[in-house]
Amino acid sequence: MTLNTTAIWYGRRHPLARLLLPLSWVYNAIIRVRRHAYLKGWLASERLPVPVVVVGNLTVGGTGKTPLVLRLVELLRDQGWTPAIITRGYGGRAKHWPQHVTPDSDPDRVGDEPVLLSRRSGCVVVAGPDRVAAGLLAIDLSDCDILVSDDGLQHYRLARDLEIVLIDGTRGLGNGHCLPAGPLREPPERLNSVDLVLYKGGAGPGHRMRLCPGELVNLRDPSRHLRLSDLSGHRVRAIAGIGHPEPFFRHLEAAGLVVERYPYPDHHRYCAADADRWRGLPVVMTEKDAVKCADFAGSDHWYLPVTAILDPDFESHLLCKIHQLRASR
Repeated sequence: MTLNTTAIWYGRRHPLARLLLPLSWVYNAIIRVRRHAYLKGWLASERLPVPVVVVGNLTVGGTGKTPLVLRLVELLRDQGWTPAIITRGYGGRAKHWPQHVTPDSDPDRVGDEPVLLSRRSGCVVVAGPDRVAAGLLAIDLSDCDILVSDDGLQHYRLARDLEIVLIDGTRGLGNGHCLPAGPLREPPERLNSVDLVLYKGGAGPGHRMRLCPGELVNLRDPSRHLRLSDLSGHRVRAIAGIGHPEPFFRHLEAAGLVVERYPYPDHHRYCAADADRWRGLPVVMTEKDAVKCADFAGSDHWYLPVTAILDPDFESHLLCKIHQLRASR
């Protein structure tokens, strides 16, 4: 039986969440002690030769960090910086880490998100679970003068100069409990110590980020594009192997598509047998999924790229923080 973690973590007073609370208290205590040890210097953090900006979240699952990282490196370039990106490489099967990731890297080896970041950013991208080692390799491989870490908020061995936390504005922090009773990697008060907090979608106070979709891109021939409205009224198979696929499906439906939903686990490893089950209708997937499906894609398989749009006030505040980094270094 597969547990429905969404119902447990984001539902109201789910009985299983209450049963798991004692484990959450233990997890919470370990997290607090570990963070305290780094703050006091009992565990050593390593400071790299260039400033480090961490883009992270408090919850398990996707909140849109990858589009935010792409927008951030674009802003940094506009300000005269030369950024490089480091990332976990989750799901990658490489035997040795860190790995230099290029647009042609095998996502099965280095992970899907690093390949997407490399293709979209034009930056040097390095993947590896040890963020310090990844950062040092990125500096070795490039003339970068700033590092952006995609996730890694809890990777305290890497000293950081700026922390940005992204929160799903619709789901928030769920039931407010740490793992496993809730979705939190750290307790909610951790937000008090970060530099910037940003909400993806939703309503209410705070700075917002929205994801703006582009034109559909054909997997087999990327020079072919379609407007989403061109498929309005058509039945499609929608493929999403991401942390929170519901907004993707809803967006397609709002555009008038008749959607057959095919949700997969985050970082799912697709194969030709998966594609066989999608036959008979146009297929629309996320860009992260497309990275892994190009080799067996059909002529009617498309992906939907998205771009992060930030509040102008947030961008101004962020750039002010970035200028302070340059002055302090």
